[in-house]
Amino acid sequence: MPYGYNGKILHINLTTGALTVEQPPESFYRQYMGGSALNMHYLLQDMPPHADPLGPDNILALSVGVATGAAISGQSRMTATAKSPLTGVIGDAQSGGFFPAEMKFAGFDAFIIKGRSPRPVYLWVNDGRYELRDASRLWGKITGEVEDLLKEELGFNDIEVAQIGPAGEREVRFAAIINMSNRANGRTGMGAVMGSKNLKAVVVRGKEGKKNFAVADKESLLNLARHGAKIFPDSFAFSMGKYGTAETVGAQQAVGGLPGLNFNSGVFEGWEAIDGPTMYDTILRGATDDRQDRRGRDTCYACTIRCKRVVEITTGPYRVDPRYGGPEYETISTFGSYCGIDNLPAIAYANQLCNQYGMDTISCGATIAWAMEAFEAGKLTPADTGGLELTFGNAEVMVKLVKMIAAGEGFGKILAMGSHAAAETIGRGTDAYLITSHRQEAPAHMPQLKPSLSVIYATNPFGADHQSSEHDPVYEGGFKYYQDRLASIGLTEKQPKRSLGPEKIRFARITQHLYSLLDSANLCQFVYGPAWQLYDVAQTRDTINFVTGWDATIKESLQVGERRLNMLRAFNAREGVDRSQDTLPEKFFKPLRGGRSEGLKIDKAEFEAALDDYYRQSDWDVETGIPTRRKLDELGLGWVAELLEA
Repeated sequence: MPYGYNGKILHINLTTGALTVEQPPESFYRQYMGGSALNMHYLLQDMPPHADPLGPDNILALSVGVATGAAISGQSRMTATAKSPLTGVIGDAQSGGFFPAEMKFAGFDAFIIKGRSPRPVYLWVNDGRYELRDASRLWGKITGEVEDLLKEELGFNDIEVAQIGPAGEREVRFAAIINMSNRANGRTGMGAVMGSKNLKAVVVRGKEGKKNFAVADKESLLNLARHGAKIFPDSFAFSMGKYGTAETVGAQQAVGGLPGLNFNSGVFEGWEAIDGPTMYDTILRGATDDRQDRRGRDTCYACTIRCKRVVEITTGPYRVDPRYGGPEYETISTFGSYCGIDNLPAIAYANQLCNQYGMDTISCGATIAWAMEAFEAGKLTPADTGGLELTFGNAEVMVKLVKMIAAGEGFGKILAMGSHAAAETIGRGTDAYLITSHRQEAPAHMPQLKPSLSVIYATNPFGADHQSSEHDPVYEGGFKYYQDRLASIGLTEKQPKRSLGPEKIRFARITQHLYSLLDSANLCQFVYGPAWQLYDVAQTRDTINFVTGWDATIKESLQVGERRLNMLRAFNAREGVDRSQDTLPEKFFKPLRGGRSEGLKIDKAEFEAALDDYYRQSDWDVETGIPTRRKLDELGLGWVAELLEA
């Protein structure tokens, strides 16, 4: 029997209602490991070129990884992949929580979803048994309500639900897939794809599967898990448990890397009111079930870090139910510093709305910030906004716009397209205020301070993303802890600050391959990685091997990540995307204002030279940015090269 994976993939044709099971060989799992790489195998093979992202020909693939469900931190992750309605190219998003492990226990490694149901349905999978059920009474309801109704209808409290909210039903282009009412496959609009298919939810239960779940080397895996728990209090990941990712607010402000007023500045004067310690001292609250401790920390299946925030506000205009979690750093930045807002309850409430209605907080907040800057510049007027004054710092308007986007009302209909499409629709020079790459809004890590991110943001197949490579400071700082870990993957030449030469590009590429591996094996990037995480690269490899019984090397594991990246890039090439689309917003080439990053900008000539270097090192054609036949053959992707040549 296989260890760590079920060896079963469920194919769902929503148009016909047919459900069939595929049983791939072990070699398939070793080549892809799960997640993004596995999903791309089906998208490239089965989706016709130039499919409408919101049409029945688009394929939505949901998959876990070979280590998902094992008794160790950071393994309960699920990846959703499809053609993105936000970007028009490949879309990819990860989530944590308890759904991924339960999906594995329910008997399947992936759900490959095609077509469009004639009526709203949900997929119910219970210990290897599966069926499509009517979801008409769930349509239009928010996430928490749907969870309660499904538990009542199915008669089980121990189910896990991945679903869309009303925003996904209305095909908001940055709609998310939500599980536990607070975990999101957030980026690239995967919820809109699910909504276009009339698929309200995927519901899983694996009571027997959990009992029978087996790993190849239980004792070694247990020892590694114990090691992680032992070193956790002294690790760089420890503060993630107490303050969550919100602790990053103060650190970014200190170096001038906290995006202020839609990326015009690297500082925000109201930062202390919205940082992690302030959240901890004010709105972080106690448990609502046994997965949360008394200081408002929730966790994912079997994870010791417990970094998920839980907040509660019972008074005032912005009341927040702890069921819907709490804001992460990116959310605090996009609804906060991007918009010039220092009202933490309003930010937490906006986060709750996104989790209730199913929207990506990054694109939602950044799109609102774009509109605020365009309004302040006079490019948008009250006639456009329905009388709303979209000024920076206006928390009331920010919250109202989130509701309008989710409901498809008034100016919210325009913003629901995402900022790039909204700027195209409105015109009048509003594109000058965009912070998009490949039409996706930038997260709250600034390439002006971390230059390697400029190349990653521009070339990343699914748009600007901060979790696709390691960030510059770990290869520039003096921490021996970092240096020793990076040396294990051949990164030994400490780089000058804000450099963008060949070695910094090599650093970006190698760590990009590692993070790409993590998004295929579906391992958490806060737990596994090259530098500051709980487990290093060798332990990442060991986790995979202890679960599966394989003898994969670090090199082989990194190649899985490189394979996935080239498949994503090949998909875009088939859609007509080449180097000409690997761009950054003009705003990033203009000097920042204020704080320690005053005057910093990306140099265009240096950026273009770095792109050349990135393509050469990747063995992609420098003129087109498309993977060469030689590289695809080297990665065992000759069949992908044939698709491109056809």
